[in-house]
Amino acid sequence: MTSPREDNPLESIGPPDRQTLQLLKRHLASDSLVTETAFDPNTYEPRLLHAVLDKSQYPESITTVRLDIRWFTTSDFSIHYVEEHIEEKHWECRWDRHPNTHNTRLYFHQPPTAEELAELSLSSLHPLEVYSTVLAAIENRTEDLWSV
Repeated sequence: MTSPREDNPLESIGPPDRQTLQLLKRHLASDSLVTETAFDPNTYEPRLLHAVLDKSQYPESITTVRLDIRWFTTSDFSIHYVEEHIEEKHWECRWDRHPNTHNTRLYFHQPPTAEELAELSLSSLHPLEVYSTVLAAIENRTEDLWSV
């Protein structure tokens, strides 16, 4: 018989961390790259934070850019960056920390498809440090898009 964690490795991530999601929303709302933020399902019971990024800061071939953030009381998280391109393709990556069966607890889903995994090393798991790491990677991605 398998343990509950083996049946569902995400079972132990815990409830959403509303305070951290609110903190991240405030920081995203003040970032010049972000045009809109919203909670799903709502502000009172946030489980997911959506951020729409400013399309004008990307080449015309990109139609939308978003960041989806989940943060849990266990300090586990998932931060998903997605670009939609005119050619109907996605360019995406994801930073994750949660129990799983495929590798270490902290890992990165590599672009362009977010299917391949790599171990991730962060100097701190404080939400603002993780946020800073992610935003720096997004800025690097933006610069790379314009240098092509």
